[in-house]
Amino acid sequence: MFQILTFLEKLIVSFTMRRLACITITCCFVTIATFAQLKIAKLKYNGGGDWYANKTALPNLISFCNKELGTHLEAEEDVVEVNSPALFDYAYIYMTGHGNVVFSMDEAANLRKYLIGGGFLHVDDNYGLDKFIRLELKKVFPEAELVDIPFTHPVYHQKFKFPGGLPKIHEHDSKPAQGLGIFYQGRLVVFYSYECDLGNGWEDQRIHNDPEEKRQQALRMGANLISYCFTAN
Repeated sequence: MFQILTFLEKLIVSFTMRRLACITITCCFVTIATFAQLKIAKLKYNGGGDWYANKTALPNLISFCNKELGTHLEAEEDVVEVNSPALFDYAYIYMTGHGNVVFSMDEAANLRKYLIGGGFLHVDDNYGLDKFIRLELKKVFPEAELVDIPFTHPVYHQKFKFPGGLPKIHEHDSKPAQGLGIFYQGRLVVFYSYECDLGNGWEDQRIHNDPEEKRQQALRMGANLISYCFTAN
C-alpha cells in the first residue's frame, strides 16, 4: 500500500508516537493534517556522570538534519529519564557523558522494553563513559554482546556514505574510532560510538575549535543515525 513515501512520511509511518495528533491516508499516500513536531531526546541517568554534556550538540544536529534530510524535528531536544514512560515518545535517544552511570533493575527493564519495541539508543562515549556503560548495558541485554558493526551496515550508507565506518573526530588514546552495536532479533537497537567523540563534533565550533571538515563528518554521521533509526526501525 505504501510504495512511494517521502523521507518525512516514512519517518512518521515507521515510528508513530503520541506526538502525532492526526494522520490521514489519501490515495496511498500519508498526509499530515495536524501534528506536534517530532522530537529527539537526551537520556538523564543516575550514577553521577555528566549526562548533560555536549549542550550545543543536539540542537546543531537537529538543524543539520532539518536542512539536509528535510526532517521537521523540534529545534531543541527533550530530556527524558531512564525509567520514565515518556521514553516511548522518542524514536532516537542520545546518551553521553564522561563518568559513572547506573541503571536500576527497573530502569534497565524499561529501557529494554523501549528498545525491543522499536526504539533506538545512541550511546556516545565522551571519553570516560566506557567502563561504566558496558556493565549497565549488560543489565538491559544480558544475553547480548556489543559487537563491531560491519562497514556494510545501512547505518553507514544512508544519505552520507562512510565506507570505512565511524569517523574519528577527537584523538585520545591513538585508538581507531569504533561503531559498536547491540542487535535484537537482527535489528540494531543500540549504537555505541566509541573512541570517536561524535557529539563533540556536533557542538558549536568555538567550543572545541574543530576543523570544519571534522564537524561536517560528525554531523553527516549523526544525520545517518537519525535517518536510520526513523526509517529502518
